[in-house]
Amino acid sequence: MHRVLAGIVKNNFVVIGRAGMDFFPDPPGTKTEDAETFKSGLGGSSANIATGVVKLGGQAALVTSVSHDSVGRYCVKQLLNYGVNCAHVKSVGGEFRNSLAVYESRVSEHQSVIYRNGAADFQFTNQDAEEVAYGDFGALVTAGTVFASEPSRSAAFHAFDLAKAAGLPIIFDIDYRPYSWPSAEVAAEVLSRAGALSDVIVGNDEEFGFMAGGIKKGLEKAHSLSQSSAKIVIYKMGEKGAITFADDLELHTGIYSVTPLKPTGAGDSFMAGFLVSMAQGLSLEHSVLRGSACAAIVVSKPGCAPAMPYQEDLEMFLTQHPGPSDVKG
Repeated sequence: MHRVLAGIVKNNFVVIGRAGMDFFPDPPGTKTEDAETFKSGLGGSSANIATGVVKLGGQAALVTSVSHDSVGRYCVKQLLNYGVNCAHVKSVGGEFRNSLAVYESRVSEHQSVIYRNGAADFQFTNQDAEEVAYGDFGALVTAGTVFASEPSRSAAFHAFDLAKAAGLPIIFDIDYRPYSWPSAEVAAEVLSRAGALSDVIVGNDEEFGFMAGGIKKGLEKAHSLSQSSAKIVIYKMGEKGAITFADDLELHTGIYSVTPLKPTGAGDSFMAGFLVSMAQGLSLEHSVLRGSACAAIVVSKPGCAPAMPYQEDLEMFLTQHPGPSDVKG
């Protein structure tokens, strides 16, 4: 039922958005300023989602631009190593550079620095969008950062139109990152427009609150989107779990408690786990819970894409974990 509701007919996703390089101090717990050794890994919200999907047994093609240099080649090589389809990953020259994230594997006083000046992924164009055979996929997936600058913003909306014409549902992770946007006002208008065009919307309480004009209005905004345009809306509340709206259903789910090593990567892993589970025909509740389990796995390990679970990792986690936290519905 809910697979039909989401409109995902194939476990094969076209994902639009950035790939980047991550640096994190080693060993875990080290402050950036005290580090002598760093480890690297693939990062970037859309690259993480695509990687997570593939590691869980699905298929994913990433549509993005990378810098024509060693860092761009690193990102492509990592994507290929994980099995992500890179046929639509374009290399761009000039002063454009891949995003770089430097973050720590610690929760207390966690520090994260993102370099996004002249980001290569913002060079995604209308022509790039038109080169994708959308009918080959089960859904289009993107995160809010793709809308933060031109030409990527217009190209992403063009991709929405092309995907809809091909009968694909639009899966949208709000993923609001203030540092990428020219202003909060522009972000609110553009992200709201993207949300109104999407079939499945995933975001946290702060992101929905931002779109609604106030944190206290976030839940109402999520519910209203499920009643007007979106088929499924997932309102995440951190340790309090999530509320999922679908038709007249209001589903409350808990989280899988773990000892976190870091806060990064959870949302991307949740999305991957949720999408693959839906595509496999699991119920909406089980899909949300498996997404939550994937998020728990990622925050308990270093890195983002490297920490995304394989199918066997997820099944082992679910077997060994006592289960999700109780919630009040």
